[in-house]
Amino acid sequence: MSSIFIQILFFIVVTIILAKPLGLYIAKVFKGENVFLSKALNPLEKRIYKILKVDENEEMDWKQYSISVITFSLISLFFIMLIQILQPKLPFNPQNLKSVKWDLSFNTAASFVTNTNWQAYSGETTLSYLTQMLGLTVQNFVSASVGISVLIVLIRGFIRTKTSKLGNFWTDLTKSTLYVLLPLATALSLFLVSQGVVQNLNKYQEVNLVEPLKLEDGTEINKQIIPGGPAASQIAIKQLGTNGGGFFGTNSAHPLENPTLASDIAQCVSIILIPAALCFTFGNMVGDKKQGYTILTAMMTIFIIAMAITFYSEYKSTPELANNPAISSEITKEQSGGNMEGKEVRFGVTNSVIWGVSTTSASNGSVNSMHDSYTPLGGMMLTLLMQLGEVVFGGVGSGLYGMLAFAILTVFIAGLMVGRTPEYLGKKIEPFEMKMASILIITTPVLVLVGTAITCLLPNISELLNNNGAHGFSEILYALSSTGNNNGSAFAGFATNNTFINILTGIIMLLARFIPLVLTIAIGGSLANKKILPTSSGTLATNNTMFVGLLIGVILMIGALSFLPALALGPLAEHLSMMF
Repeated sequence: MSSIFIQILFFIVVTIILAKPLGLYIAKVFKGENVFLSKALNPLEKRIYKILKVDENEEMDWKQYSISVITFSLISLFFIMLIQILQPKLPFNPQNLKSVKWDLSFNTAASFVTNTNWQAYSGETTLSYLTQMLGLTVQNFVSASVGISVLIVLIRGFIRTKTSKLGNFWTDLTKSTLYVLLPLATALSLFLVSQGVVQNLNKYQEVNLVEPLKLEDGTEINKQIIPGGPAASQIAIKQLGTNGGGFFGTNSAHPLENPTLASDIAQCVSIILIPAALCFTFGNMVGDKKQGYTILTAMMTIFIIAMAITFYSEYKSTPELANNPAISSEITKEQSGGNMEGKEVRFGVTNSVIWGVSTTSASNGSVNSMHDSYTPLGGMMLTLLMQLGEVVFGGVGSGLYGMLAFAILTVFIAGLMVGRTPEYLGKKIEPFEMKMASILIITTPVLVLVGTAITCLLPNISELLNNNGAHGFSEILYALSSTGNNNGSAFAGFATNNTFINILTGIIMLLARFIPLVLTIAIGGSLANKKILPTSSGTLATNNTMFVGLLIGVILMIGALSFLPALALGPLAEHLSMMF
């Protein structure tokens, strides 16, 4: 057990050590200060503005900013759909892959535009190299940049006074991509290539097996197809941008996508690196570093609790083994090595759980193990982390602005308790902000639960599931929780690549992304119009341990009230059925 604690501690410490300087660097970028890359990138930045015909000094109000975000995203949506449908006629398709069906192309386009990267397909058998590069990899950059840009708008709302101007979307998008994501992705890509992650444009190779593989019917297989492609460049940004979505069908369990323990650690750290760094960015930009530490502490506390419960569940024997007298007492006490079903032997339970908790707490969705094979309680924790709104680190930008919505709600509730008008960072929280924050918080639970109910009512739902009963319901709930919270990971066993599910989940992904996004910009616009109130003796401190506890309590309370009944029908029922 000591080795497990060391690995977890190492993971957390490395992430925080890297996150702090990165967060301060991001703050400098958006405050317009010179950074070490300014000299090299500033001419390119100016050139981009000239091509786009953008005046970097012309700022927008919240409505103009929202329209720009939606317009850019819709254009991206149609472009990705088009490139998938036309891929047989386009270059860089050495495998001569066919056109993608319209419903799947819509689902995939919606997925990558919304930073979800839900995949109802296997990448190496469905998408050409050009589609992967020009369509998906580009969106991995810009969808993450959109999240960062919207967060910066909200931060400006707290620090600006008596103004309707919140910055320029095209400038923020360019800075996020050019100064933050591109340098980090380049460095990580080079490291991944050094570890053996594939990066080429070659046709797939057919090789002879060292030893023939004999099937149950006696047939022998002597050859294997080794896929290639520009994988490292996409994998780097999919992790850093909390996009997820594997270049290959089995994602980061694939040896060409995640070949070594070093690549595993690097990818896992990169999943929560920028979301953690943005907490430091927030504290620096609002002029109170403790505010950033408070938000980070709340995130990390829930993260560690979830990690502990998942570890306990995966290392202890399942209830079926523990209650089966036919199995030796040595195994019933604790499965040797923990629950290894669905996990890569080279990563084991420890690295699989660290990744699983990281990818579902962040809006990432990449996997290095099969979440469907986790124990019921272990799988429930992964599901619940998404259902909390993915504010425990969450997506790049979106996680923190979601957490700040919870902070606004917490301040309002605390204000009611003591009979004071609620304030946060010197800004009075009034009915408009509360309405926007409340709608933002309940949007994803409504989409997830309504989507789950609709799916369960399908006449042919049993044909889409490999598992019946509680586990089958868990698979549906997980899929809708994933798409409704812009995560992208999945339990197996649920056949999602059909017209109805592709359309349903595509619509849910779009609504779950853009409703909270526009509401966040609206909150930023409202806050920027207010004056900053002086701190008084009655002002609620929002940078101490008490506020951390209040914030965590509100998050867990809303999560429990929203999803406990559904979880009781799924993983909890499955766990109890194993016991009796």
